[in-house]
Amino acid sequence: MKPKNIYLLLCLAGAVLPLWQVIPWLLANGLNLPLFFEQLFANRVSAFFGMDVIVSAVVVFVLVGVEKSQLPPKWWWLPVPAVLVVGGSLGLPLFLYLREAKRESLAR
Repeated sequence: MKPKNIYLLLCLAGAVLPLWQVIPWLLANGLNLPLFFEQLFANRVSAFFGMDVIVSAVVVFVLVGVEKSQLPPKWWWLPVPAVLVVGGSLGLPLFLYLREAKRESLAR
């Protein structure tokens, strides 16, 4: 399987799995950000995962900024809203997919 296809599958998993967890929470609580962060940092284990996601999101933002010339000109910005809406689990594989797609198009 080509890396581009693997990255696309990871995009799908990276979108579906987190949204599968947060959509019921949003339906029950709405966009209650204080409650969201209270529950995200409710204990050391959840805070560990919360901090990991926040740092990973920053890494994706920096990666996109530094490597945007490696992405298709029209789509270089797309991983940023992907991270903001879903998380790094979508933003990073989307970045890798876009980079691989540009490499393939340049190779042709």
